[in-house]
Amino acid sequence: MSRADVVEQAGAIGADRKSSPLWTLGLFRSELVTTFRRWRTLALLAVLAAVPILVGIAVKIETGDGSSAGGGPEGGGGPAFISQITNNGLFLVFTALAATLPFFLPMAIGVIAGDAIAGEANAGTLRYLLVAPAGRTRLLFTKYATTMTFCLVATLVVAVSALTVGPLLFPLGDLTTISGTRISFGEGLARALLIALVVAASLIGVAALGLFVSTLTNSGIAAMATTVGLLITVQILDQIPQLHALQPYFFSHYWLSFADLMREPVYWDDLVKNLGLQGLYAAVFGSAAWARFTAKDITA
Repeated sequence: MSRADVVEQAGAIGADRKSSPLWTLGLFRSELVTTFRRWRTLALLAVLAAVPILVGIAVKIETGDGSSAGGGPEGGGGPAFISQITNNGLFLVFTALAATLPFFLPMAIGVIAGDAIAGEANAGTLRYLLVAPAGRTRLLFTKYATTMTFCLVATLVVAVSALTVGPLLFPLGDLTTISGTRISFGEGLARALLIALVVAASLIGVAALGLFVSTLTNSGIAAMATTVGLLITVQILDQIPQLHALQPYFFSHYWLSFADLMREPVYWDDLVKNLGLQGLYAAVFGSAAWARFTAKDITA
């Protein structure tokens, strides 16, 4: 479906909105089709799917002589469960999510969110979507919902890729948690799904920030570059010890708290802080995006 088809469909939906209470879902479906049929989106998902494969192969090669993979607080190799990949392929899911969350996943979200409004303006289709009429508030909400859907899909792509590769390279079975207790494979699989959902939810702040930046410019490339630049800057600042008083307020500070779901019992404190912080960022930058977009002079 081309962008012209989407605009035409949006117009049909808008014209018929009084008779159909589900017309917003039609616009949302059109946005999903447009987003996921772009080569850029498919390329981002392909890169994310490749990360677990590369991680799994790297660990397999490293441990080919019988040694164990590095990791844990002592080894500085990442979350403590990275050292357990060779014992259970399911741990590749957790490791892959930990490897992609600091940069690859948020970068992909930044690209999609940054292009949401600015890309339409740059292509000259934004005013046609509004004339359709989609309505600025409804269109902005649809764009954000589409970005959040991409967050979930991107996270699941990483998890499913790891879940496919893990059993091919390593054995499966009961899991040993970070706390040293044993849980069944079924429970471990359920926790893997929960972790994937938490990781996706951890990106709602980045999505709102990217959407806000997208309303500030008519250049999709500029919006994407700015969003990714802010992401990198925040993560650098989060590593500077002198800024420890500010770091709990950075959207990336609690990202790796999902590892606490692999403890027995689960540590909920940082998980709750992370979700609360993401909700705060979503509220602040979502409101800012709405205020900017509803007052913006649309010329493209």
